[in-house]
Amino acid sequence: MKIYLDGKFCEKEDAKVSVFDHGVLYGDGIFEGIRAYNGRIFRLEDHLRRLEDSARAILLKLPLSIKEIEKAVVETVRLNGLKDAYIRLVVTRGVGDLGLDPRKCDRGATLFIIADKIALYPEEFYEKGLTLVTSAVRQKGLDQVTPAVKSLNYLANILARAEATAAGAQEAVLLNAAGNVSECSGDNIFFVKDGKISTPPVSAGILVGVTRNVVIELAQQKLGVKIDERDFSRYELYTADEVFLTGTGAEVIAGVKIDDRVIGAGVAGPITKKLIKHFREYANSSGTPVYETA
Repeated sequence: MKIYLDGKFCEKEDAKVSVFDHGVLYGDGIFEGIRAYNGRIFRLEDHLRRLEDSARAILLKLPLSIKEIEKAVVETVRLNGLKDAYIRLVVTRGVGDLGLDPRKCDRGATLFIIADKIALYPEEFYEKGLTLVTSAVRQKGLDQVTPAVKSLNYLANILARAEATAAGAQEAVLLNAAGNVSECSGDNIFFVKDGKISTPPVSAGILVGVTRNVVIELAQQKLGVKIDERDFSRYELYTADEVFLTGTGAEVIAGVKIDDRVIGAGVAGPITKKLIKHFREYANSSGTPVYETA
């Protein structure tokens, strides 16, 4: 496996980051999870735009231009000979001292890219769906580091996922300070009621997912349904006809049980299945080519 690290490609065993890197010491950095399908990188421009926005929000200077990062991402996938891949792009504050002052990271940001294969859920889960639980961990407020920044500090998400695992579930739902649904530990969330689709707004405290945005587009273009972005409580999830999640790793997948309440028929519903189909068709036929013959 070839890893891109600060302008060079190296073997997996040689890809090392300093223990004084503030990404290691303080989670001071940002990342993107990106997918490649059929030799094309899915919505790469959208991911890099979000990376740039996250960097700006935390006063982090990217070590390369967006065009240079794009080229490095494509080359990482190409060198690893992958057509279907999960790509992890990470930018940290860089090497500094043991203090918090980012000015001490005067060597500049660290950037590395990993391209590997991923199957977040077995294929059977796309038919039978996931079990979810509500986490005791609350979503960060907008007066803190907004969830719109895809930060390396993912501890709240990790603890929420650990709760789900302990409860025998596959995902956890996070509520915000107002008690409304925000998102899951690693995915955005939607529900269907009487043919209408709703999802939390940005103001609920969510990461604006690339897959989320694609699904909103597909729902309107392919199903003729405009998705309502609004606040809602768990009650509306419990009483929904369908619930589904979206994310780079998960793609589009049903949630069929939440806090022991069976959702709808207890399997992936018709609208969810249609969106899974349309998303996969779209993902496998679009994107930034990795190979000239792609």
